[in-house]
Amino acid sequence: MRIKLALALIPALFALASCGGGGTGNSSAPVTSSTPIAAVTAPAGKAWVDTIGKTKDGGYIQGNPNAPIKLVEYGSRNCPYCGLFGRTAPEPLRKNYISTGKVSWEFRDFLIHGAPDLAAALLNQCVPDESFFSMLDQFFENQESFLTRTEQLVKNNPQLAQQLQQLPPPQAAVGFAEQLGMIDFMKQRGVPEAKARQCLGDQKKIDEIAKVNADAATVHGVNGTPSFFINGKKVDAGSWEQLEPLLKAAGAR
Repeated sequence: MRIKLALALIPALFALASCGGGGTGNSSAPVTSSTPIAAVTAPAGKAWVDTIGKTKDGGYIQGNPNAPIKLVEYGSRNCPYCGLFGRTAPEPLRKNYISTGKVSWEFRDFLIHGAPDLAAALLNQCVPDESFFSMLDQFFENQESFLTRTEQLVKNNPQLAQQLQQLPPPQAAVGFAEQLGMIDFMKQRGVPEAKARQCLGDQKKIDEIAKVNADAATVHGVNGTPSFFINGKKVDAGSWEQLEPLLKAAGAR
């Protein structure tokens, strides 16, 4: 992991959290199906990859909401392994699995880097629901620039980085978004600065994201990113190369 910052949001939950690849650990047996699952036709005039919405669990789902194979990812926009997955997996996942109606993909935030992750999560949710995944893609495509800015901040002004982490969540999110260039990033993608700042201070959204994180750690046993679940079972995968065979074993073939 390139960056380690003190966790300011829910430290008791994330003391053991980490950003790592090559498997998640503490995983259930793979979901398996002896026969391939049939494709499901999208409603007339629609495509499953364009079917996007927010779930009751606080995540965002792309694909057939009733897909027989439900993939859930807990991720961080500042985790390099999540970034690798976010740059390599979406194209084949959407083309070969989501578009068939066999698989849905739900992304849930897990803030292993504290306030910098919160800032990115709030800004990602600042766009309409149908644009959530395209904005998520762009965050991962531009991850290197955010990581570089974070390293420079920690190296050149560690006192400021520490001070920002210790602020209340809304102020911390704004501070890191300013320092890491996230507000300009959103402006370049059509989100006015005033709206971006409003989203960063949205206490209701902050509370929703905090609940997703609390449930991840205390209910689902998530302790790192990326973590994947197939039909409610945590699987041992940290990359697309590891995850795709598990989707096929579950019947998406």
